[in-house]
Amino acid sequence: MQNTNQGLLDSLNKWTEGVEKKLQKNPERKQNFVNTSGIPVNRLYTPVDAADTDYMSEIGLPGEYPFTRGVQPTMYRARHWTMRMYAGFATAEESNKRYKFLLDQGQTGLSVAFDLPTQIGYDSDSEMAIGEVGKVGVAIDSLKDMETLFDGIPLDKVSTSMTINAPAAVLLAMYIAVAEKQGVSPEKLTGTIQNDILKEYSSRGTYIFPPKPSMRIITDIFSYCAKSVPLWNTISISGYHIREAGSTAVQEVAFTLANGIAYVEAARQSGLDVDTFGPRLSFFFNAHLDFFEEIAKFRAARRLWARIMKERFGAKNPRSQMVRFHTQTAGCTLTAQQPKNNIVRVAFQALSAVLGGTQSLHTNSMDEALCLPSEEAVQIALRTQQLIANETGVADTVDPLAGSYYIEALTNQIYERAQEYIRKIDEIGGAVSAIEKGYVQREIQDSAYKYQREIEQGKRVVVGLNKFQVKEEKPTNLLRVDPKVRVDQIERLRKVRSERNDEKVKKGLAALKQGAEGTDNLMPLILEAVKTYATLGEICDVLRGVFGEYQQVSTLGS
Repeated sequence: MQNTNQGLLDSLNKWTEGVEKKLQKNPERKQNFVNTSGIPVNRLYTPVDAADTDYMSEIGLPGEYPFTRGVQPTMYRARHWTMRMYAGFATAEESNKRYKFLLDQGQTGLSVAFDLPTQIGYDSDSEMAIGEVGKVGVAIDSLKDMETLFDGIPLDKVSTSMTINAPAAVLLAMYIAVAEKQGVSPEKLTGTIQNDILKEYSSRGTYIFPPKPSMRIITDIFSYCAKSVPLWNTISISGYHIREAGSTAVQEVAFTLANGIAYVEAARQSGLDVDTFGPRLSFFFNAHLDFFEEIAKFRAARRLWARIMKERFGAKNPRSQMVRFHTQTAGCTLTAQQPKNNIVRVAFQALSAVLGGTQSLHTNSMDEALCLPSEEAVQIALRTQQLIANETGVADTVDPLAGSYYIEALTNQIYERAQEYIRKIDEIGGAVSAIEKGYVQREIQDSAYKYQREIEQGKRVVVGLNKFQVKEEKPTNLLRVDPKVRVDQIERLRKVRSERNDEKVKKGLAALKQGAEGTDNLMPLILEAVKTYATLGEICDVLRGVFGEYQQVSTLGS
């Protein structure tokens, strides 16, 4: 590969000349072929495009540094990826039923969606929660709700992912407390909390506290779990929401890994050794529409993070160097028009995630652009994964697209462009500074605007939306959350408050306040407060009183 065959170059030049002559009569359908990151797509890829690639240092073998070909030597030949369908709505009782349905259908891991008040640390009876209780996820106000959510689900037999960020420590504490009530020790718990606050500031918005105390809480979780919950993934550094906000694939890799760098640096500054917490870092990526770009993106992210951890941070444990990641198909690509088309979109996106080497996968439901997914739609989404796993043969060999001239060239280009973004962020002062100065937000906004303009101008085809439209009947029987959910949830919350020991609650919250004002690790204090049935809102209010609330910077006119 390093010594390009001159005969091939001569043949390629002659072939190109011939094609160009033919195109004078029948031009190609586009003037410019570029992917979503703006990387030009050549008409043809040959060994010339991979001539400078050093196989062992840049591609390597599966399960070995730099992990371009995957983090496990046998990948899906040993076992399939975890089929982890993201679900949660209305009350804990309703979500518990959905989890049991999914487990009965063959799902192999749970993924909890929380409602908006829970995500930003408010109880259901707060004025801030009006109109949002149970809408986009399950409402969790206290340990009692968490007990109901996992009733009849043995926590030593399933792994659970929780998409929660600012109050992640509180929800993890509740999960640990429920497990203890089941007789399951923290050492046996497996799962992940998202716990990625930096992307909230740039892309999603469910933050509570300013960056500095938020990073303290995160590193407290790293330290606590390393000793007490050793099998738990303490963070899922998320590119998914960065992509949903409108970034390119290159930006998704770059901004996600830049955030990862910031977390590693914060943990080291708190006194933690990189190989103590490094093996429990995990990632969360988006599977978008450009099939080959997505596969190359996952491969480039693994190589880049491996080198960052080894060369920048001196990580010696191979598990610290690995990008282990969950993938979700792209919600932003789903259309309300011709929703059955979404089944096909999701299938291709899921296939790209599998060919890219994901460790777990959520497939979106066809009706999610319209409403909460129905049981039928969720079943089809899960069956999509099962079909890929069991009927396509793509799981039978490791990294089957490796060696494709296009895939290898595209992997290199994404790697290099993402590396350049990280260099720029380092010059600004790191991810936190880049977010505080609005750099990351502006980059994402510019990409989102460009993408949307391409759709509006017809330069980018969205089937059923701006081309191939049909007249459709208004959809019926959509799953909606009854507004009465909030009334019932508030009543349950009142019952918890009337039955708990208020003196224990006050004592637990006072200890948490004192710890937050000092330098104590907050996880044990939050866990003790949770066990007294102090509510999520009460705990977050104590921390708000000490840390304050973050105010977003404006990027307009910058």
